[in-house]
Amino acid sequence: MANSVSGDSVVDRVVRVIAAFPEGASSLQLSDLAVRAGLPLTTAHRLVRQLAAHGLLETGAGGTVRLGLRLWELVNRNSPTLALRQAAMPLMEDIQQVLNQNVNLAVLDGWEALFVERLSRRGSVANRAKVAGRMPVHVSSAGLALMAHQDMALQADYLAQFADPAGKTTVDAMRGLLSETAHQGYAQLAGVVDPDTWGIAVPVIDGKKRAVAALGIVVPLQEMRLQALVPALQTAARGIARRLARDEPWFR
Repeated sequence: MANSVSGDSVVDRVVRVIAAFPEGASSLQLSDLAVRAGLPLTTAHRLVRQLAAHGLLETGAGGTVRLGLRLWELVNRNSPTLALRQAAMPLMEDIQQVLNQNVNLAVLDGWEALFVERLSRRGSVANRAKVAGRMPVHVSSAGLALMAHQDMALQADYLAQFADPAGKTTVDAMRGLLSETAHQGYAQLAGVVDPDTWGIAVPVIDGKKRAVAALGIVVPLQEMRLQALVPALQTAARGIARRLARDEPWFR
């Protein structure tokens, strides 16, 4: 039921408040939070006070607001990605030990790859993928690996709305790239996000033959060693799948 003149519900407004925090911002002024959430200051103040009473937000001196520890606790305790991360971490660590480069784990959320884990070391090449960060499917090797291993109806929906804001690729090119990725079993993108890096990703396939995650690496562009890198990633992805199939009924 709507609870405001504008027609949005209390839940809508709570979500807008929590989602208003930009990436990397540890706190916001209440007035800025209200603007970002599209709410009157009095409404934002009331919601912040109520959420803070449950530990979901925290308020500080000078009218600052930040996300609360209780929110972090609930998300991490019950997140659907928790089992995935636990299954993947030992194998991601093995890959990183061998390559000494970035290793990441992503899931598909809408038309974006959402990164749920990343391992990196000093001296690794630049990696734009951050934990809880997103990338459009068409600029991410993880996104391509995920989308290429979904059912045809979902792929058709994706292609029907596809448009590259940068104008560097077309829907026909994307259709071909998804087909190629599905056929070869891995995705690769060289110099797309950063000109000196090369991304490779493979799908983690569930019992329904769909990708529930993508395991990827980001390496220097000159390391074009597909014959060594892809089999190592595919072996790790199968290991993740075996762990999930053993412990998680939803994966089978």
